[in-house]
Amino acid sequence: MDIRPLTPGYAVSPQIALEDLPAIKAAGFTTLIDNRPDAEIPGPLHTAAMQAAAEAQGLTFVVNPIISGGMTMENVAAQRAAIDAATGPVLAYCASGNRSSQVWALALAGQMPADDLIGIPARFGYQLEGLRGTIDRLAQQG
Repeated sequence: MDIRPLTPGYAVSPQIALEDLPAIKAAGFTTLIDNRPDAEIPGPLHTAAMQAAAEAQGLTFVVNPIISGGMTMENVAAQRAAIDAATGPVLAYCASGNRSSQVWALALAGQMPADDLIGIPARFGYQLEGLRGTIDRLAQQG
């Protein structure tokens, strides 16, 4: 497990495993967001299995699959809603953490400066500069 904190309340990770869930809970996370479609994942890590195991740990589990290269505004709105509804720190995961970083940046457009939304994920190797125009447009839309 490789948790990468973008803010005190939101972190991203590459794919997690069922055996990671107790440590995720112990680390203080209250919400897990699954940004990975089942078609990309081996059966034992499919959404239903992860959700049942996460909820057994007392974690809120949010399903928001993002197809690589196919993020929608519905994905952005769902991520924002999950972040807003969380009662504590959020951990979002996908294959590498990149999609979970991208959707976070778009969901928080207008809430944080674009330079931060791009620069913070860059510390972990996520290149979001290509989203700057979209972040700026979303920020203007309010």
